[in-house]
Amino acid sequence: MVQQDLQLNDGSRVAVIGGGPAGSFFSFFLLDIARRIDLDIHVDIYEPRDFSRPGPIGCNMCGGIISESLVQMLAAEGLILPLTVVQRGIDSYTLHMDVGSVRIDTPVAEKRIAAVTRGPGPRDLKEIKWDSFDGYLQKLAMEMGACVINKRVREITWEDGAPSGAGRPWLRAGKDFSDAYDLLVFATGVNAAAQNLLRNLDTAYESPQTTKTFIQEYFLGEKVIAEALGSSMHVFLLDIPRLEFAAIIPKGDYVTVCLLGEDVDQELVNEFLNTPEVKACFPPGWSPEGKSCCCSPRINVTGARHPYGDRFVFVGDCGVTRLYKDGIGAAYRTAKAAATTAVLQGISAESFAEHYYPACRRIENDNLIGRFVFFVTGQIQRRRFTRRAVLRMTEHEQTADPRTRQMSMVLWDTFTGSAPYKEILLRTFGPRFIAQLLGNIAISLTTRQRPESYANEAQGGQSAVIKER
Repeated sequence: MVQQDLQLNDGSRVAVIGGGPAGSFFSFFLLDIARRIDLDIHVDIYEPRDFSRPGPIGCNMCGGIISESLVQMLAAEGLILPLTVVQRGIDSYTLHMDVGSVRIDTPVAEKRIAAVTRGPGPRDLKEIKWDSFDGYLQKLAMEMGACVINKRVREITWEDGAPSGAGRPWLRAGKDFSDAYDLLVFATGVNAAAQNLLRNLDTAYESPQTTKTFIQEYFLGEKVIAEALGSSMHVFLLDIPRLEFAAIIPKGDYVTVCLLGEDVDQELVNEFLNTPEVKACFPPGWSPEGKSCCCSPRINVTGARHPYGDRFVFVGDCGVTRLYKDGIGAAYRTAKAAATTAVLQGISAESFAEHYYPACRRIENDNLIGRFVFFVTGQIQRRRFTRRAVLRMTEHEQTADPRTRQMSMVLWDTFTGSAPYKEILLRTFGPRFIAQLLGNIAISLTTRQRPESYANEAQGGQSAVIKER
């Protein structure tokens, strides 16, 4: 039975620190569920960024790829993302390795990649052509009744000095403290200082372990991008130590270079950008020095411990997210689970532990499998014969029935985050997949191959043709 003072009632006040996807999703679902049961709740979203302004002040430091599966889930919620927000021109990805390249078209018709900008664009944006994805979600929350306060929270205090069922939190975002809130929601990500506000208080929360990544924008112009990169997201499996994943993502007039790995630093970035495989994707004369905007955000490699307590809960990245992929999808899942718990079950630590935390655990458990998936991917990257085998198997699948493209489907879901890691791993256990992979490994060990021109593959959208020499 939920204690009377640890549940939301008419007139309850909720503070959400962070107005990115997790904060906006939580606010939207909390108010939507409350409205359905005639519960009147006031929600304040504290977000200092202005998502209508280009550059760092309106950006949430993210590669900006969402899977079609997430778009469909949002559509089922009645959230139809407009074409001014979601660019649907990316219908394939091109896999680049030192042994060759291959374009992989969408394995099935409903699997596509959606590219979004978290703000309106980089700092040198010349013309706003796309709406901010984060701004759009924030607008939906406001239309549902949330109030956005464009201030940074500086201090949190509790009525009795510590988080408890009896005391309520107060926030200071300017000179004075706010009125007391009944529930405090952290949706700050792992790159904001706001999540540290609880560390001076008596809580069991431990923030996620993180690693540094790299995101950089280059202005090329829509016509040049169409000629050089086509309609593909370009993914790289290169034998570069510490590099887990790298991609070049076309977005309107810009391309986004995204690197994930073990504490990505400038040395690793330079090594990647100067490989022939990367340079071949850009037009002649391109220089890595001509960047428009760049950042080195941190991302989770583990989930938080005890991301809840009496009257507070952590959602999104500062709680748990998927390993390397689909952070926006994880924000949606955790935010909805937390909002549902708060309205229907209560705002006590026990309520969140029983009804919210299982959603976090499911993501964490799948991430354990994801670590193994990326370990195997790393072993493939480090061995030339396995890279050749994967390339050969994938290239041959492009002329087969899409339903039988097993390696293509595994790679697609691994790189785009369209499926849980458990589902991806189970596909590789099929007898047909194993037999085809072993056969291609055997051929790769007994033949020498010459890759085709990277430039042609990057531009033309045709699958690579592997030639013997």
